[in-house]
Formats: sequence, C-alpha cells, structure tokens
Amino acid sequence: MTQAIETPAASQTASQSRRRPSAKPHGQWKVDGTAPLNHNEEFKQRDNGLNVRERIETVYAVEGFDSIPSDDLHGRFRWWGLYTQRKPGIDGGKTATLEPHELEDRYFMLRVRIDGGALTTEQLRVIGGISVEFARGTADVTDRQNIQLHWIDVADVPEIWRRLESVGLSTTEACGDVPRVILGSPVAGIAKDEIIDPTPVIREISARFIGDPELANLPRKFKSAITGHPSQDVVHEINDISLVGVVHPELGPGYDLWVGGGLSTSARLAERLGTFVTEEQAAEVWHAVVRIFRDYGYRRLRNKARLKYLMNDWGPAKFRAVLQDEYLGYELPDGPAPSRATTPGDHVGVHEQNDGNFYIGAAPLVGRVNGTVLTALADLLERHGSRRLRTTPHQKIVVLDVAPEEVDAVVDGLEALGLSSAPSLFRRSTIACTGLEFCKLAIVDTKDTAERTVAGLEDSLADVAERLPGQLSLHINGCPNSCARIQTADIGLKGQLLPDADGGQTPGFQVHLGGGLASSDREQAGLGRTVRGLKVTADGLVGYVDRVVRRYDEQHAEGETFAEWAHRADEELLK
Repeated sequence: MTQAIETPAASQTASQSRRRPSAKPHGQWKVDGTAPLNHNEEFKQRDNGLNVRERIETVYAVEGFDSIPSDDLHGRFRWWGLYTQRKPGIDGGKTATLEPHELEDRYFMLRVRIDGGALTTEQLRVIGGISVEFARGTADVTDRQNIQLHWIDVADVPEIWRRLESVGLSTTEACGDVPRVILGSPVAGIAKDEIIDPTPVIREISARFIGDPELANLPRKFKSAITGHPSQDVVHEINDISLVGVVHPELGPGYDLWVGGGLSTSARLAERLGTFVTEEQAAEVWHAVVRIFRDYGYRRLRNKARLKYLMNDWGPAKFRAVLQDEYLGYELPDGPAPSRATTPGDHVGVHEQNDGNFYIGAAPLVGRVNGTVLTALADLLERHGSRRLRTTPHQKIVVLDVAPEEVDAVVDGLEALGLSSAPSLFRRSTIACTGLEFCKLAIVDTKDTAERTVAGLEDSLADVAERLPGQLSLHINGCPNSCARIQTADIGLKGQLLPDADGGQTPGFQVHLGGGLASSDREQAGLGRTVRGLKVTADGLVGYVDRVVRRYDEQHAEGETFAEWAHRADEELLK
C-alpha cells in the first residue's frame, strides 16, 4: 500500500499520468508544481493568511483602517472571519461597475465560527454583548450555523477576539481559502432517533486541524458537514465533504462519505464514494480529503478552484482510489447509502430528547436577530434551567435540555422574542442571504424583501394555508452566488436588476422552481427548474408566489409535492 504524500512540493512522478497533455496547467500542486499562477496564489504563498492576526492586533488596530495594505484587507483578513462590508447608499446597479475599494466601507462583517452550531448560554451572552457594544446591535444566524456581526471597526477587533476566546469561541478560518465551519446536526447527542453522535468527530477535527498552517492555503474554501441524525439535517449534498450517519450491517453505526458538492453559479451535487467510515476513522478521512483538495485542486482559475470541479473530472471511483492509495494507505469498506429522511431537518417545534427533557426549534425571521435578543434568549433559557442551544443550517435556533414542566414557558418566552416554535409555512421555510444592505457582491435587497414577502404571503394565502404542505421553501439571494441555496429550494430567487416601464431598472429575481435536498418528503436531492424569461420584480414577489402556489394547490395530484408538480407543469402555469 502506498503511504500518503504529505509535502505538496514533493516528487510528482506518481501523478504525471493524470496530466492532460494538451491542456493548460490547472495549478495542481502535485501535477504542475507549486509556482503560483495568479495573484491570489501569490499572496497566499508569500505569507500564510493566519499570520495576519498579529498585524491586526499590533498595527492595524492601532494605526487604523488606512494602514491596511490591499492583500491583507481583501485577502488575509478573511482567514480571521473579516470582510469589508458594503458602503451604505450604493445601489445594486453599481456592484459590477465599481472597484472593490469604491464599494467597501471602512467597517467589517465579522463571522463568529460555531462548529456544529453548538453554543452555551454564556457564549450567546458574550456574542450579544459584542453585538450591542461593537456592532450596532446587528446579528444574523446564517445557513452555515455561524453568527455574523456588522459595523465592526478594526480598532475593536482585538478586544472582540479576547471576549470570544474567553468563552471558547473564535473567528479562526471563518472565511478564506481554508476549512470553513463544520456543519453539524443541531440535535447531536440528544435526539431519541439518532444513529450516531457526530460531536466527538467535529471536536476532534476542530481541535486538530482548524488553524493548522498546513491546511491554510487551499485552492478555495472547503465546506464540511457531519450528521448522525436520520433527518439528514446538514444539507450534505452541497458540501465539499459530508459524513452522513448510517448503520453498516456488520460494522455497526458509522458514516457514509460524500464528496464534491457546491452551488454558487455552477451547481453540482455531491456524490457518494460508496465507502463506510467508522467513528475512529472519520477525522483521518476528513483530513485526507482536504489534503487531496490542497494538492490536486485547481488553482489557475479561481472560478474553477472548488473541489466539485476536480470531482467532476475524476469521478467517485478515481477519487476513492487516490484517497485510499495515496492518503490513507488502506482501503475503506463498502457501505450502505443513507435511508430516506424520516423527519424535517430544520427541527422546528417541540421534541422529546433521549433523556426525557425537550428540545425546541424556533424560527427567527430569515435568520435576523440582534444583540439584545441574543442576550435575552440566554436569560430566558437560564431562568428555565437550560444552558445549551444550537444554530442550524436553516437559519433556525434549537434550545436544548428543557424540562417538561418548563416547555410552555420557554415556548411563550421564545415567541415574545420573535422566535416562533410554531411558525407559519413561509416564516418557517424562507431563508435569505445578507443582500444589498451589507454585501459587496449583492445586486438587490434580500432580508427586508424576505420579511415583507413572508408577511404578505401569510395574509394572502391564509385561505389555503391548511391545505398546503408542511414545508414549502422560499430562498432569496441577492446575487448569482447562491449563499441562500436558490437551486435547492421549492422557489429559489436569484437577484438581478430588471427593466422597468420608464426605461430604468428595478430590483427583481430570476425564478428557479422545484429544487430540493433529501428530506422527509423527497428521497433524493435535485436542482430547480428554470423557465426561460421567468423573472419577477421585488415589488411583484408576493403576487407571483401567491399565484404559483394557488395553481399548485388547484392542480397537483394527490400526494404530489410542489417540487414534483413544478417539474412537470406546463411553463405557462409557472409564470
């Protein structure tokens, strides 16, 4: 068996046969060598992104925003969860025409990394305090289980880090060309029907590999997800690597390995390698896959630098062979695929835990909360005997360990904070990215548009609400990059500017219909359908969704989901 080749610049003889003789080099370290082929690769190789922290603490926080050179400001700051945010007042029409320095403000978005979504009330209170004191009260729960803050001044970053790290939180590698946050089941370790608890694996990966300089120069970002719950609650089909809980007929509980998923402007669903991974092997297998990406990932063109492009060219069989032969040094056994999901993966509502207590999943409106709400939530839970909660990949919050006699009081307290455990259909199933308010890539507003749309649909569809399915997802994205997963929603909306009646432009969306990930009402993931010319203005969004949902209600076959109907319906019915 061949041992793993650890050094990217080592001999490349084992990989020469994989070179495409007539193609330009892809910048694969083990094939083409490590010489950088673009500026992104140059600045990463010149100075590891993790090294910028010392300069932030000792130079930039003291001397101010103007002291930050471009490669740090627009590059290495991301390794510590910092992006410059959009300057207020710049409309979406300027996004593609202005230079980054013209779009950006002198303030930052700061992403707090929360692996597995796991928080204590002490940690939540610290984030809430930081939000109020340093971030103008802002806080968003993201669909990557992080919490994002805005209006951060570089002068305050060292103190923010000190406070976060005092309670075991960090922003390490929350952004950048690194292993990003590890998605984990929000009900890990507490669900009665859990196959395997992913908490030990998430903790091992985080402790051993996050912040490792050897993994801090990847071709681009690397997204991970691990769950042991049968609801498959970590959107595993759209991550670079996912470990999904299964039971091997001979080896017992473990994980099924998925590789190569991602959305953005070129969506691709992950594929199974067909291998079974034990709990003891899981961290090592994760480490091997991320090193394959580091060593063989495409670096020449940044828009081709995700693992999904390598997986598309290699296929599962070759990827498995390289994983086993070059990186693990042993073969993984074949394993079963996950069974169909049994329950909704957002965990909204009241559910009994494996210890007789209860967990309660609650929906903030499109993930938007604030520092005061976070602090009040920590107070609420502690008053009723709970000190743990989780964020989810669906922009929800799950509170844990609620005694039976405290459930009603906690449910009422959550509702008073704007966190409903029994939300309406669209409040439950709508997510939105950051949008024009803060994002330099955005073209249209998302959060406010989503809030108005949810309120409008709650009113306009009230007469048919009882007949509609329990979940009907509406995902709103401010640009083509799909942070809000538009291709995998029942109704996905990609922000763009549309012509108006006066010869100008108005905010609107291209519509995707019938997408979805594996769930309790869908056996397999699938991408949404686009109908030529199907676009809707932001102002017309409530009317459009009302119209298409009513047509589904009137015309779908018994038991037919919205996604199934949207894929078979005539185009005219979808307009």
